[in-house]
Amino acid sequence: MTATPIRVILIDDHPLVRSGLQQLLAGAPGIEVVGSFATGREAIDRVVDLAADVALMDISMPGMDGIVTTRALLAARPATRVVMLTSFAEIDIVLSAMDAGASGYLLKDSEPDEVIRAIQASARGDVPFSPRVGRALLGARHQRPAQEILTSREEEVLALVGDGLANKQIARRLEISEKTVKAHLTHIFERLGVQSRTEAALWARDRSQGRKT
Repeated sequence: MTATPIRVILIDDHPLVRSGLQQLLAGAPGIEVVGSFATGREAIDRVVDLAADVALMDISMPGMDGIVTTRALLAARPATRVVMLTSFAEIDIVLSAMDAGASGYLLKDSEPDEVIRAIQASARGDVPFSPRVGRALLGARHQRPAQEILTSREEEVLALVGDGLANKQIARRLEISEKTVKAHLTHIFERLGVQSRTEAALWARDRSQGRKT
């Protein structure tokens, strides 16, 4: 049986960038570009109808920038995964994008294969980053060490966040309410000194890798 392709939308105000991405993804197996938009408003208006799995999003766009668009797009269709594709690597911008709900962050100097892998990873629930962005995030995180030891339940929640599970999935797995999951996440963010679930996931994965080495 043929797997359902990953439905991707492109959001960038530069026609040349959108055209290049469409050509790249046209040759990628298991990926289908279902929409291409020059503005965030156009994408928000169509994301539900197009049932997009992944949105490749520029940050610097006239009118509604990529961070504002990400927040509004996810409010319209929470199931869509947003991966930023931009020239900005400044940590404050990266963190703002993550806080808006982005689940990945690529730079426009990424290799073509890296973009394809990021789309595939994001569709699986992973959090893909360009190596330079990932290092910057980890560096920022290490400047804010954990303030307290997590409870055993918070450790369970954090581990599932690291696995890419959404709040509803975590609640089902642990047999607790989604409201309780959100409360645990609030405490985890405070104790780890992070600002988003993506940073918390990176913290969990980094610690897990450290234990294996």
